[in-house]
Amino acid sequence: MVLPCHLLRSIRCAHWGVLLMVLLLAGCAAGTVQPPAAEADLPLDLGRVQSLTQDGVTVRLAIPADDKAVRYFGVKLAEYDIQPIWVRVENESDADYWLLPIAIDPDYYSADEAAIITGEDLPGHARDRNRKKFRDNALPFYSKAGSAIEGYVYATHALGGRLVDVRMKGNQRSIRMRFAVLLPTEGFDYEKSELKRLYAQLHALPDLTLPQLHEHLQTLPCCTTTADGSGEGDPLNVVLIGSGEDVIAALSSSGWNFTEAITIDSIRRMVGAAIAEKSFPTAPVSSLYAFGRPQDIALQRGRSRISQHNHMRLWLAPFRSEGKAVWIGQVSRDIGVKMTTKSPSLTTHIIDPVVDESREYLLDSLLHRDAVARFAFVRGVGAAGPDAPRLNLTDDPYFTDGLRLVVWLSQTPVTPEQAVDLDWNDSIDPVRKSAGENLPD
Repeated sequence: MVLPCHLLRSIRCAHWGVLLMVLLLAGCAAGTVQPPAAEADLPLDLGRVQSLTQDGVTVRLAIPADDKAVRYFGVKLAEYDIQPIWVRVENESDADYWLLPIAIDPDYYSADEAAIITGEDLPGHARDRNRKKFRDNALPFYSKAGSAIEGYVYATHALGGRLVDVRMKGNQRSIRMRFAVLLPTEGFDYEKSELKRLYAQLHALPDLTLPQLHEHLQTLPCCTTTADGSGEGDPLNVVLIGSGEDVIAALSSSGWNFTEAITIDSIRRMVGAAIAEKSFPTAPVSSLYAFGRPQDIALQRGRSRISQHNHMRLWLAPFRSEGKAVWIGQVSRDIGVKMTTKSPSLTTHIIDPVVDESREYLLDSLLHRDAVARFAFVRGVGAAGPDAPRLNLTDDPYFTDGLRLVVWLSQTPVTPEQAVDLDWNDSIDPVRKSAGENLPD
């Protein structure tokens, strides 16, 4: 997987820091700075206020843009890692409920905590007004039958997309609703892709039945390519089926972050993260190609260091299935970095050769977050064993049982035992295979 703007795992000497800074700016900055996208230009229009109803309880939810939050609260909440989530609960049922704010964000701030954090530099009278503002606007937790409550949950700040899980507990009954919110941003890579145009034409794409989908997925190319369509890169080993809202909800709840576009600023922050050996969960990634274009969306699950990530790239397929969007993807785990002449920055990440474990990790993370309605495995990648691995575009070896994971996403919660296995093909345990066990194909 070529990542032309990533850095070496560790920069121990000052001259290496200067050298890599020059390489990064020379290799990535020219011609890459894009103007910020307007909120109306986001690829998927989810609306600023969403509404769901269950058992006589209606929940309305919105997340204001950072600048609107500043104008309302009078302090720059985002600078203090605070993101206010507005919630209105209209309880027309015959039951009383308690809201569980920990489901929305286990690290949410109380009203006074948010006031103290944001009011440290304010004079005394302004601190009092600030505290009153946060208290008066906090969302009550108790929802009495036949009443309505509204206010803000002071959540930790998120970028790109957010899954909001609203859960309420009554006497031997419960409410659970999940909201997928695409947040207005400046500089995320999906804003530069063709996704908005392609997604607007979704209704005109061929609509495949389940048997037709099964057959067609086996005929797709095995792997990503270079821009000119040559070479075989990382395997296209993932298929997600669901609307844009479903994708955001499932992946956001599973800890995946959108990636930023390659700009001078994102490069600068990536350099800083590399020097400090820190995480950068929205770090930019380079482009791989399928269907004649670079990925429409790139996501990652970062670890404590920038050199280690789980990466995923998704392309909107030129067909639907059962009326739903189909997303073809590539998922892999980055486990280190190396020098290479095949990258403009002379560095690239090294992928874990056990790529099927990355595929299983994605399935596990989605099952764990109750986001899978159905799943299956389908042939199409082509098998390669540890004794004769295949190579990606930067000569990293990998091996695979040759299957693609297919997941039908659900925005409504589905527990893991309720997820339906269509049993198209059986995947091989990647851990046992990597250990050299002679397993059946």
